[in-house]
Amino acid sequence: MIVRSFKDIEGTDRHVRSASGTWESKRIVLAKERVGFSLHETILYAGTETSMWYANHIEAVVCVEGEAELTDHETGLAHTITPGTMYLLDGHERHTLRVKQDFRCICVFNPPVTGREDHDENGVYPLLTEPEEV
Repeated sequence: MIVRSFKDIEGTDRHVRSASGTWESKRIVLAKERVGFSLHETILYAGTETSMWYANHIEAVVCVEGEAELTDHETGLAHTITPGTMYLLDGHERHTLRVKQDFRCICVFNPPVTGREDHDENGVYPLLTEPEEV
């Protein structure tokens, strides 16, 4: 059993800040836990825009605070995301979040991330893995 708080993660290597400066993420469950998913609390900052494409992952996101506009690049549809709203990127959709108020969300990734990922020039997280245990 693992018991861990987001407060425990502050200032550790599990507390990741993006190179773009648009978000930070506390990664409470990672690939090294070997449970088949990763779990994060992510904050995207008000007034920022982040384009993403999880070509290697499925992501589910639940907004718990703030407001953002989510645009699906494939359909052009835009959705307002507010607390209590979930979105699932089950088709590896390219998307952009335009953050109106600091946007705090809980995210689940499959396959799990290692904690070392950041978006590349295409908005993609690379598919990184943990070494097999011997």
